[in-house]
Amino acid sequence: MLNTDSNEPAATHSKDVLAEAQPGGGKAKPGRTRRVFTAVAVVGLLVGATAVGTTLPDPKSSDAYRALAGEKATVESDRDSAKSNYESMKSKYDTLQNGITAREAKVTARETEVGKADAAVKTAEAAMKVREEAVTGAEKTKAANTIGDGTWTVGSDIEPGTYRAAAAVASTCYWGIYRSGSNGSDIVENDIPGGGRPVVTLSAGLDFNSTRCGKWEKQ
Repeated sequence: MLNTDSNEPAATHSKDVLAEAQPGGGKAKPGRTRRVFTAVAVVGLLVGATAVGTTLPDPKSSDAYRALAGEKATVESDRDSAKSNYESMKSKYDTLQNGITAREAKVTARETEVGKADAAVKTAEAAMKVREEAVTGAEKTKAANTIGDGTWTVGSDIEPGTYRAAAAVASTCYWGIYRSGSNGSDIVENDIPGGGRPVVTLSAGLDFNSTRCGKWEKQ
């Protein structure tokens, strides 16, 4: 280290140092003189920097630093609070969203069930309609093939075929088969059965008369 207590000028001191650096105290060579001078200058700068560093104030102890630190703490607190609020709101949103999704799934399931029920109802209605049409057709056919008391011309009023009394007849039942156009004078066959369910066979070109015998059904 340099002798800071010396009262000699710095230039004189440097020359002495340079002289001492020469063996035998002779005159220093130019190259070596420059290297020694550079080393001395570096040491002087280090000493000066150390002296200045010991006199600089601590930046953390300043009011400005403390103010900035306080602002930083406030900003961090606001950030943490905002983050906490966001996470809370996000949690509530997720809960609501999950609830909505679950309800939408239930609604979709109900809609599917209703759709299936509607399809089943339509299928049943279609089957009922077919059945009704079949029954109606059968009833119409039965009605067309059912005759009551009166005189009927086979082939125009009623179809040819075999007919049977729909129920047991009374003793007052009379039936007769005549040649068409004979006005009942040309009898082919007749009977007073007196009971049971009589059967008659009717062909085209004949008239059939039924009196107090009830309904006759084509077989």
